[in-house]
Amino acid sequence: MPPSTEIVNRKLSHFDLCANQDVEFRRKTTLFEDVELVHQPLVETRLEDIDLSVEAFGKRLSCPLIITGMTGGAEEVARFNRDVAALADRMGVGFGVGSQRVTLRHPEMKKTFQVRDVAPNVLLFGNIGVAQARELTSREVTRLAEDIEADAMCVHLNAAMEIIQENGDHDFRGSLDAVKRLVSESPLPIIVKETGCGFARESGMKLRSAGVEWIDVSGAGGTSWVGVETIRNRAMRHLGEAFWDWGVPTAASVCELRSTGLNLIASGGVRTGLQAAKALALGAKIVGFALPVLRAYVSGGIEGVESFLNAFCDELRVALMLCGRQRVGDLTADHAVIGGRLLEWVEQRRLATR
Repeated sequence: MPPSTEIVNRKLSHFDLCANQDVEFRRKTTLFEDVELVHQPLVETRLEDIDLSVEAFGKRLSCPLIITGMTGGAEEVARFNRDVAALADRMGVGFGVGSQRVTLRHPEMKKTFQVRDVAPNVLLFGNIGVAQARELTSREVTRLAEDIEADAMCVHLNAAMEIIQENGDHDFRGSLDAVKRLVSESPLPIIVKETGCGFARESGMKLRSAGVEWIDVSGAGGTSWVGVETIRNRAMRHLGEAFWDWGVPTAASVCELRSTGLNLIASGGVRTGLQAAKALALGAKIVGFALPVLRAYVSGGIEGVESFLNAFCDELRVALMLCGRQRVGDLTADHAVIGGRLLEWVEQRRLATR
């Protein structure tokens, strides 16, 4: 039995809209423009010796980067997952799949998420929504990760998106208890991630108390999934237009969480290696992105993606050198100055400035 037309159409529609339509935030930005890195003119390193590698989830990345989950669940997008995962493996960066929800009803679609045969060493993240995880046993969630031989499982929070989505989830009661249960019972690390609306400190502290160690902030300023669903669901256009720019900007999200003891992945509108350096200086351990990879693939194939990733890593390497740093871990808040709206945010929210 083929998967239901509705869910496959949604997967394909998401891919097409992100590739070809204006789905990013309209007025709100990431606020990385309000971060300045401190230039150190007395440089005593060699560019080729700058070390971008980091350890994460028991694996070494050659660059602190995750290509975050985008798609799966339809034959037409399976090749994208396999091509990009294989490249991520070769380049030593992480890779995540899109929501595996479709495989709960249609296990034959597992193959559209399976990339381990072409990416044997890649740091690989599975993906499921918290509304689905709440209804599954911990063993069932673990099985989703095992189906693709993932190293960790992302549980995504997407209330704003679901409210706008046609037939989307509107009931998120029990989400924190579900996360707490998964963290305590899963043999794999659980990463909690947003889907473009960012994080506030209060939510981060609740998740920290539930045992969560890693959060992908997925902040505002990149792709607006409220916007994507607004284009798809005209019946909810009034709500979608009102909340298109809803969320905590990515740079602010990192500032919200950096004193919580959580390990942070900074995604949401990160487009350049310089922005990545700013995110790392603010307190992120790793950065992530999805949309620029998808668009590079559509416009230039896997060669276009490779070119984009190489340019990104080159920019990050130069940023480290010009800050007088030789390793990613050496880049700290002391190397960043914040101002403008981001400083206003930090001060009004009484967040740690370092």
